[in-house]
Amino acid sequence: MNRIAETFATLSANNKKALIPFITAGDPNPSMTVKLMHQLVQSGSDVIELGVPFSDPMADGPTIQRSSERALKHHVSLHDVLETVSSFRQTDMRTPVVLMGYANPVEAMGYETFAAKAKACGVDGVLTVDYPPEECEEWVRCLDKHDIDTIFLLSPTTLKQRVQQVAKLAKGYIYYVSLKGVTGASHLDLNDVKNMLDQLRESITIPIGVGFGIRDGATAKAVSELADAVVVGSRIIDEIEHSSETEVLDNVGNVVALLRKAIDEN
Repeated sequence: MNRIAETFATLSANNKKALIPFITAGDPNPSMTVKLMHQLVQSGSDVIELGVPFSDPMADGPTIQRSSERALKHHVSLHDVLETVSSFRQTDMRTPVVLMGYANPVEAMGYETFAAKAKACGVDGVLTVDYPPEECEEWVRCLDKHDIDTIFLLSPTTLKQRVQQVAKLAKGYIYYVSLKGVTGASHLDLNDVKNMLDQLRESITIPIGVGFGIRDGATAKAVSELADAVVVGSRIIDEIEHSSETEVLDNVGNVVALLRKAIDEN
């Protein structure tokens, strides 16, 4: 059982739900990323999604696009992201880390090279936005060989056939995109989320996390009553963007702690 499975098993045994924050590696600058990762854990996060900066993040809204732009100004590459995870692992061997990004950097490095390096650095899962399940069996086999979970996105418009394909390939957890559109969108309809999660669970047996549109404790609490995990990205990136370097750790920590408290009120 790897770190992701262990984390969800422990949470389930304690009747708790996972809090999964997202930050972009290298934002606001490379020297802050490991510090931010530790702050996320100290403030109550269960899994960390670490974004790989990319020049054309098509699934992301303006907030996370700007975080990639800030990181790319520091020339942060996929190699640098892996080194960041390795540095984090020097003092945290427990918290699962999932890399989230796009296919191009992986294609440039090569499946096998990437998977071997990711495993050596302590990566537990990878979510590649633009690898559709119909075309990525080789990718999944490569990650499986290195005991790295392949995380998939599902959305309100995902066809039933694709849900079944994802159910066969996915490991770790499913990231359910609760809204049509890009990251940072709003107008979350909890009734729609509940109905979709009920349908997804007819095919999917691994945990399901819900993200997009979660910006406050009340929404996080409501989503945690329906899902196995709450995924929060743009709200945290907002805090990074609008904080000074001396304040950013405390400010991000306060946001995560409030989300944690709200989720645990269930």
